[in-house]
Amino acid sequence: MLTILDQVSLQVSYGERIAIIGASGAGKSTLLGLLAGLDLPSSGDVWLGANKLTDLDEDGRAALRANEVGFVFQSFHLIPSLTALENVMLPLELARHDQAAEEAMQALKNVGLGERSGHYPRQLSGGEKQRVAIARAYVIRPTVLFADEPTGNLDQRTGEIIIDILFRMNEEYGTTLVLVSHNMTLAHRCDRVIQMDAGKITQTSSPRTPADTEDSA
Repeated sequence: MLTILDQVSLQVSYGERIAIIGASGAGKSTLLGLLAGLDLPSSGDVWLGANKLTDLDEDGRAALRANEVGFVFQSFHLIPSLTALENVMLPLELARHDQAAEEAMQALKNVGLGERSGHYPRQLSGGEKQRVAIARAYVIRPTVLFADEPTGNLDQRTGEIIIDILFRMNEEYGTTLVLVSHNMTLAHRCDRVIQMDAGKITQTSSPRTPADTEDSA
């Protein structure tokens, strides 16, 4: 039997920002999928707040994700046939939100894309697509946001813009942030960095200095 994660134990505090780093195949994305309830472990338990994900069926986990969890992926995952506004509206409409259009437009304005709301993904640059994805992730005001290589398909300059937006939105919404990245600039802006290798957590460190902590207080 193939073991992807081995005796992994991780606790993330409310409002904390953590980065999970490591070589390809280290188990980073698998861990993210378990934490989000997209997958279930062969043993052990996963909790999201007071909810034990490993006790819920797929419908129960999906309902919890719809209300509590946001996602940002490397490949954007926008729906090609929907405009930027409609892509951001989608999670609100699924939750039967009665002001979906207004909330979605404000989310797009927050990421600097208010004027591009009527454009389709094919009409947007990679950076603009990721900004739409970030707006869609934060529009439901999630308890936790999971980001898997959010700058992986972007050039360095565009990636830096996305990093700034991601953390600004994180601060505005007070969301717990769990991200997987090879981008050390992105990782070092987090409160804690989790190093993984061969399915194990090998090191945990805090890249923020005492001065950083004092400045942010």
